[in-house]
Amino acid sequence: MTPAAPPGRPDTEVVFDPETYTGGVPFDALARLRRDRPVAWVPEIPVLGWPEGPGFWLVLRHGDVESVLNRPELFSSALGATQIRDPATPQALRYVRQMMLNMDPPQHSRLRRLLSRSFTPRAVARLEDRIRGHAGAICDRVLRGPRGECDFAEDLAADLPLLTLADVLGVPEQDRWLLFDWSNRVIGYQDPDYAASAEFDPAAGTPLAAEALALRPVPGSDGRMPDPRTREGMPDLYAYAHLLAERKRRQPGDDVMSILLAQTDEAGGQVSAAEFENMFWLFAVAGNETLRNGLPGACVALLEHPGAAEELRADPGLLPVAVNEMLRWWTPVMTFRRTATADCELAGQAIRAGDKVVVSFTSANRDEAVFADPGRFDIRRHPNPHLVFGYGPHFCLGAHLARTQMRALFAEVLARTSSLRYAGSPAYLRSNFQRGIKRLPIAWTAGR
Repeated sequence: MTPAAPPGRPDTEVVFDPETYTGGVPFDALARLRRDRPVAWVPEIPVLGWPEGPGFWLVLRHGDVESVLNRPELFSSALGATQIRDPATPQALRYVRQMMLNMDPPQHSRLRRLLSRSFTPRAVARLEDRIRGHAGAICDRVLRGPRGECDFAEDLAADLPLLTLADVLGVPEQDRWLLFDWSNRVIGYQDPDYAASAEFDPAAGTPLAAEALALRPVPGSDGRMPDPRTREGMPDLYAYAHLLAERKRRQPGDDVMSILLAQTDEAGGQVSAAEFENMFWLFAVAGNETLRNGLPGACVALLEHPGAAEELRADPGLLPVAVNEMLRWWTPVMTFRRTATADCELAGQAIRAGDKVVVSFTSANRDEAVFADPGRFDIRRHPNPHLVFGYGPHFCLGAHLARTQMRALFAEVLARTSSLRYAGSPAYLRSNFQRGIKRLPIAWTAGR
């Protein structure tokens, strides 16, 4: 799982290159940097789909990552946005700054309060019930017969986040594969396997989907698709979000987004159309992709530690603690960027105003100063202060639902099987941002 660095290739180049991650996470290189250069300068080498950039500071220790994330006044999400690569134009930067992910307080705080109030106890309880129902139905469909094989990533892990997001967003179930397509296109800039749009039959969806699909972008004269991380690259998503918001204002449901659209802030204002559209983008893409990679990552943990799977079958009450360890051990989102607003110092390293500062969740979640024997998968690990869901003002609002989905799916999988094993080699995503699994062939034997 840990690729060896080619002789003479700097560790900073190894951990930056998206191609590295098709062979696994370079944990050894991260550990050396964490020990020797805990705030390391990383040149942005040109790679496929990624031009040469100015470089950035990579923050590798757990405490330093927390310090960066908890000081938005010094390490800004808005100044240069939160992806390592700079937005291509000032217009593109203005666009991404309209998303909560790329805001600083107080703008971020206002939208977060509105969204937090929309996850009412009643709405969350209803979502939890539906998640358990979805997990059972998926396993009913896939894990049939005394033994068999499937692709865990596609057959078991892909559908649950989509169904849950459809419930959160109030998207009709027959339109949920649009969410799958949109997230594929966004991550496709680093992995060509995901770059192309999926075929979607407009007749199979709702009229909202058909109207949005008419705006799906086409390749330019050079054969390349527009950048899907821009508004121009995702006109179908924004059209769908706009139409959905209009319908929810006319006919509100009991989903989280309907509740959000009815909320008012301290000044009596409501979420604007543009704010809703960008929030929809964030949920539809980021909310899907993170768990879509976390679920198969948790399966890999159990495949490589069959004893842990046996313990969980014998005592399902261990699952809530085990899920946190699955998340730490895999860490689906590997990095996030901030930009220094002033000259400062971090772990003894001078940083200048305007420098990119990138936190490594992967490294922080394997920091020996915080986690005893960090490479060990320990389903009883406690405490487990992992940073999978971030830290500080931007702590993930979907953390509870993500854990609920993981518990629900693995409760069903483990209850229905007596063994799980590889049925082929996994295929990993080409990305230095998401630790993803494109294919995970597994075989199972039914439970006794």
